[in-house]
Amino acid sequence: MVLPAPPGYPDWMADIFDVIADPTRREVLAVLLERYTAADSDSGDISVGEIVERLGLSQPTVSKHLKVLRDHGLVHVREERQLRYYSLDAGPLEEVEDWLIPFLSADFDDSGFDAQGDDARSLTVFSAWSGSDLGATVGRAAADSSHRVRALLQDASRRVPWRKRS
Repeated sequence: MVLPAPPGYPDWMADIFDVIADPTRREVLAVLLERYTAADSDSGDISVGEIVERLGLSQPTVSKHLKVLRDHGLVHVREERQLRYYSLDAGPLEEVEDWLIPFLSADFDDSGFDAQGDDARSLTVFSAWSGSDLGATVGRAAADSSHRVRALLQDASRRVPWRKRS
């Protein structure tokens, strides 16, 4: 059962959460991510047959889940003769990440001090006053925050028990 989205909640968000709620689709995404980040992969794509072999699932099951992922923009498909190759498109997940960041960062120390004890807000103001590139300073702060959030997400995903299908 899918509950109606609360007011102001983007419709696509409910759809994407429904898509990634399925453990088999998460396993397929994990295989695609592994291929995407593999050093020996030029294109980052993988055949349906390889996904079937890696997950130990039937070809119709894998194809059904790949269709859902494709319909929601999480994968790209490339056809070559009679074969289909899939690759990850993390764009929709980045939108979910952007939506999650305020919730995940709510527990960060609100004092404005980073791990080294520097006052980040004062550093930004000083950078602007001193004529240094404010964009680079703010960009670095954003990148550092994004890195911390990604690390928290990775840590959380390691703690969540992933159910393997047999």
